[in-house]
Amino acid sequence: MTDTEAETLSVIVEREIAFPPEKIWRALTQPHLIEEWLMKNDFRPVIGHQFNVSADWGIVDCEVQAIEPHRTLSYSWDTKDLRSVVTWTLTPTENGTVLRMEQQGFQPHQQPYYRGAQAGWPRFLDAMEDVLAKMD
Repeated sequence: MTDTEAETLSVIVEREIAFPPEKIWRALTQPHLIEEWLMKNDFRPVIGHQFNVSADWGIVDCEVQAIEPHRTLSYSWDTKDLRSVVTWTLTPTENGTVLRMEQQGFQPHQQPYYRGAQAGWPRFLDAMEDVLAKMD
């Protein structure tokens, strides 16, 4: 590990959700559902697929890094001078799924991005839970 890697910060949000991994996976990988809880996007669950998510404040450039259906999804999350990776991990439980989101790669001088992610991701997950509750 380089000094730079050792100094980066991560935002981790983990919660148990009362739905099976297969249902949560749909919310993570179907563009019309992603738009409901995150942002407009042109996502496709294909390794190497470049896509972006967009909101009123701007666009995030992304590229799918890893996919293990119903278990793991990882993509780059790059905006202006932030280069990071978002990784979703789904772990089945008796009552549903533990969903873990980690965004890693914040440099120490990128506190506004880091604080924004700390505030934003829990809200995005709240919105995802609302979407999941409405899905078939």
